Amino acid sequence: MPESVAAVPFIVLAALAVGGAAMVILSRNVVHAAFWLLEVMMAVAGLFMLLSAGFLALVQMMVYAGAVSVLVLFTVMLTLRRREDAERPLDLSWSAGLIALGVFVAVGAAVVSFVPPAVMAPVRTPGVTEFGTQLFTQRALPFEIASVVLLIALVGAVWWAGGEDR
Repeated sequence: MPESVAAVPFIVLAALAVGGAAMVILSRNVVHAAFWLLEVMMAVAGLFMLLSAGFLALVQMMVYAGAVSVLVLFTVMLTLRRREDAERPLDLSWSAGLIALGVFVAVGAAVVSFVPPAVMAPVRTPGVTEFGTQLFTQRALPFEIASVVLLIALVGAVWWAGGEDR
């Protein structure tokens, strides 16, 4: 397959991810911003599929697009008392634009000056089963910590939405 054929879906998915990220920032409605975040997560999962990383695409869809987006939506909807609370002011300040431009220039310079090191390929590539076994037997603690932090955030949002009638 020619490289131009694979470049077209990459360009489309990358444009969807970057455009969705811009819409997260530019949306005045917080619920709409959460849905744009869901679109970004799905576009990133598509990029993982283009890289033949099916496991990462599945994890991206299940954990980020599924769990985190639903958690964000529930938290936003639980903490909003009035419809007007969902609207946020759109602040396009010059200082934020200059900071973003500086970060963009720094990242661009780093990408242009990057020279990838020559790496030896492994003799045998581990499969998904071995990856999962190592992930859930030796590295399960960070996942547990993240789930506890998300649970605390959700409980805090429910408590905060309770109002003054406690």
